[in-house]
Amino acid sequence: MNILVIGSGAIGIALGTSLISEGANVSFYATKNTAKSMSNGIRRTGIFKHISVNSSDYTVFTSYMDIPRGFYDYIFICTKTIINEEVSKKLYENRDILKEDTKIIIFQNGYGNDEAYLKYFSKDRVYCARVITGFKRVEPNISQITVHTAPILLGSLQGKDPSVLQPVADMINNSGIPSDTTRELPKYLWAKMLYNCTLNPLGAILNVKYGKLTENQYTIEIMDKLIDEIFNVITTAGFSVDWSSADEYRDEFYSKLVPDTYEHVSSTLQDIQKKHNTEIDSLNGKVISIGEEYNVDVTTNKIIYDMIKAIESQF
Repeated sequence: MNILVIGSGAIGIALGTSLISEGANVSFYATKNTAKSMSNGIRRTGIFKHISVNSSDYTVFTSYMDIPRGFYDYIFICTKTIINEEVSKKLYENRDILKEDTKIIIFQNGYGNDEAYLKYFSKDRVYCARVITGFKRVEPNISQITVHTAPILLGSLQGKDPSVLQPVADMINNSGIPSDTTRELPKYLWAKMLYNCTLNPLGAILNVKYGKLTENQYTIEIMDKLIDEIFNVITTAGFSVDWSSADEYRDEFYSKLVPDTYEHVSSTLQDIQKKHNTEIDSLNGKVISIGEEYNVDVTTNKIIYDMIKAIESQF
């Protein structure tokens, strides 16, 4: 199995390391600075088994011109969502690196991230992943798995058969990170949106880990309003989740989901700490755009969104 990982941040390094440990032939596309750090090997640490990989066991490219043509079975998109337009266009311009049946799998936060890639590639080639595992790049070449509450799920937002991704899911699973395929990916991604859009930006604004947000009556009140709005968007727009009401979701959110990930520092906060633009447009921004399309009140989401944008404007 030949895999190209585009984006060598926390999740890219973790997934690449995992697949190499299971015998896959993995290459990375990275910035020059990241490529330099990866010349000393890469590591996956944290709550699952630790894996170290020597630099001789993978290749890092910094130019698309150097990437072998017609070689890769899967392309993993592990970049931030904010550069999807750029990455999808670049990948299309260099589409001869793909085989005729190469699958693109998008490992990102948010909903609808396949849209940028569907401009250039057919629906049976573009897939997404629900990742509700926490990754943190503690060193440029080391990814730490900080928290985990549910398996990585691979599938299609376009109704395509996910069985073509089973070999990838099996390898990730066998490396120690629970993983599988699903025919119901939209449902699971919206469940993650409920979770991420409630915790990520608020934790970033207040500079706290997820768990701290449940220990304050004021943040609980804000999160309850966010959940109500997001749930209304989901049901009004015709999507579905496993919970029949916002109250039912809140019960699991406060009793299991947040306790399982109590110590996690959100990716939004990690970006802000590095003075990088966040993925807020793919998170609460997506909720807002769909909410406005269906005339659903998303006032609290707008306030949170505007606060993150205000922070970004100071970078």
